[in-house]
Amino acid sequence: MDSYQMRKFEFRLEDIYKKTEWLQYELPLHEFIALFPIEFKNDIPQRPHWPEDFDLDRDTRLAIMVAFRESFS
Repeated sequence: MDSYQMRKFEFRLEDIYKKTEWLQYELPLHEFIALFPIEFKNDIPQRPHWPEDFDLDRDTRLAIMVAFRESFS
């Protein structure tokens, strides 16, 4: 596990949070980041699962996927 990549992903999630105004009204930043834990399988990061109890719009989901790919590629 590379802590630099993990931190980079968290920074990208923070950017998404700050740009998406409605998220700021729904939950605090640390809870938003906690919604997307990264699991490793054979030292390969797995894509984050979408939270079942929190609905995200399409643009936010795409931004999170881009952040994951840019952080862990």
